[in-house]
Amino acid sequence: MTFVKPTFRHPALTKNAVGFTKADYEGALSTLCAGCGHDSISASIVQACYELDIEPHRVAKFSGIGCSSKTPTYFLGNSHGFNTVHGRMPSVTTGANLANKDLIYLGVSGDGDSASIGLGQFCHVIRRNLNMTYIVMNNGCYGLTKGQDSATADRGSINKSGVENRFQSIDLAALALELGASFVARSFSGDKGQLIPLIKAALLHPGFAFIDVISPCVTFNNNDGSTKSYDFVRDHIDATSPLDFVPEEDEITLEYDPEKPAEVKLHDGSILNFYKLNPLWDPTDRNLSVERMNKARQEGHILTGLLYLEPSTSDLHKTLQTTAKPLNTLKEDDLCPGSQALDKINQGLR
Repeated sequence: MTFVKPTFRHPALTKNAVGFTKADYEGALSTLCAGCGHDSISASIVQACYELDIEPHRVAKFSGIGCSSKTPTYFLGNSHGFNTVHGRMPSVTTGANLANKDLIYLGVSGDGDSASIGLGQFCHVIRRNLNMTYIVMNNGCYGLTKGQDSATADRGSINKSGVENRFQSIDLAALALELGASFVARSFSGDKGQLIPLIKAALLHPGFAFIDVISPCVTFNNNDGSTKSYDFVRDHIDATSPLDFVPEEDEITLEYDPEKPAEVKLHDGSILNFYKLNPLWDPTDRNLSVERMNKARQEGHILTGLLYLEPSTSDLHKTLQTTAKPLNTLKEDDLCPGSQALDKINQGLR
């Protein structure tokens, strides 16, 4: 078995307005578990950038640590990229954005990376309204370290070790809305019909754009009571040796109408309830958005769609009144205007 993609591409592949095929936006073959929702999100990012006619070299992608933060390897292989340490993706992206505002900034994170060790950085990048798209691939667990509960795990849910989560979950979309984010959305990894337009809108938004994407973990998202869970099977067999096995699963997809609840059965038998906003929904009313999200939470629904959009917003560069030229292009003459300019400044301070 190989994990190297063939370089050959059919010469008749359709090209977009800037002369790139969809294959030009792809990356390496994924090594995530078969059926992982993260791969669907990667595919949606590829499709969104292709349809927006974005030249790959104009995109700078950043990530932290976790299954989600591996995914930039699997999309936009011809773009700039930086894999940071756990929870620090926002600050590194901030530095890069301040140095060169001409690039399109895309940050990918997970619920563990953003809602736990990186929660402080998540809050401050929203406060600064950094011009970036921030996608959280939310599966409610730490997939790379064997499925411990993350801060977004639902209260009462059972992790792989059979321990019930006794703590209230953090709703990153609600938190982003409360902190003043100028673009907030939520979607499901299997609903590309909704997710792709949201990613396109986020990439074009002139400020901080946050998308919380529910992305089921096919390996660790197991509930107590399922006879197909790892814990149940291990309790009822005599093993000859310690073994573990990750089953191959089909991708979960979904199409459903707005204003109608839809149930999604996960691979372990558990159920997620999704509720898509009506097309006539007004996303510019922050108070209404908060009220609607609270109602959905009380009803046990996962509200998806564009939750809030601020029509006019000032990103970090406007707030700091930086130069029109990217900071990393400024030369000595730009940074040192001469003794006469310094004398003028000094006179103004006397």
